Amino acid sequence: MAGGSREAGRSVTDKVLSVLTAFESERRPLALTEIAAIAGIPVSTAHRLVGELTEWQLISRTSNGRYQLGLRIWELAQNVGRQLRDTAKPFVQDVFSLSRETSHIAIRDGNEVLYIERVYDSRRVPQSAGTGGRLPMHTTAVGKVLLAYEEPWVRTAYLGLDLQRATDRTITGARELAAELDLTRARGYATTHGEQSPGTCSIAVPVFHTGRIGAALGIVVPAERSETMTKHLPVLKAVSSRLEAATARIPLETLIKAHHGDPPKDTESAGS
Repeated sequence: MAGGSREAGRSVTDKVLSVLTAFESERRPLALTEIAAIAGIPVSTAHRLVGELTEWQLISRTSNGRYQLGLRIWELAQNVGRQLRDTAKPFVQDVFSLSRETSHIAIRDGNEVLYIERVYDSRRVPQSAGTGGRLPMHTTAVGKVLLAYEEPWVRTAYLGLDLQRATDRTITGARELAAELDLTRARGYATTHGEQSPGTCSIAVPVFHTGRIGAALGIVVPAERSETMTKHLPVLKAVSSRLEAATARIPLETLIKAHHGDPPKDTESAGS
């Protein structure tokens, strides 16, 4: 069967993780044969592992006999970065309360930004990613901030990637993006204008941790308010300073370091 030749020499842990990550590449309920093919294991092995994972509620079975990730996966995922998220949440809420615009905080996760916390404006600008979601760094203000203040090798590696276009305004040229990152460092904040989602703009500032970039704090506004979004900079910078002080003694460094071990890989960017 497809992928069966990869069975020999693989540990049980490798096979289990291959089953779980099958749902990452195919974000829909899967038949058992599909899981086996994607995971590269025999159907009999897939049947046994999926059965055990279903008992643990890490996988659930749909009414039509297919399988999807179970609720327990989501519950376990909530513990990742919980201390950072719980600490940051009131600060993000503060930005929202003072700006009345969609507010968020993000860290770098490989080639992408990972949104740790988001508070939405009731007017609801178009949503590209919610809490726990990821987007390419070059299409977002928080991503530009993280990239601008990163170590030089990270920036150089990212500029060498095939930058994907999310809209007709997305910056995909290495020279143009490099200039944008230089400008970000020079003025202390980054902006986007319809580069991730048409009709939206964003602005973000860095949040430092132990002397280097830790996270980025930003807001998203409708395009018609883009000319006035810099008025929120005093709030963003003040809250960033308070957040930096509040996170200085929590293991933010450990969380960030986990994503800094390897140079960015040329992977497909997330869409809006």
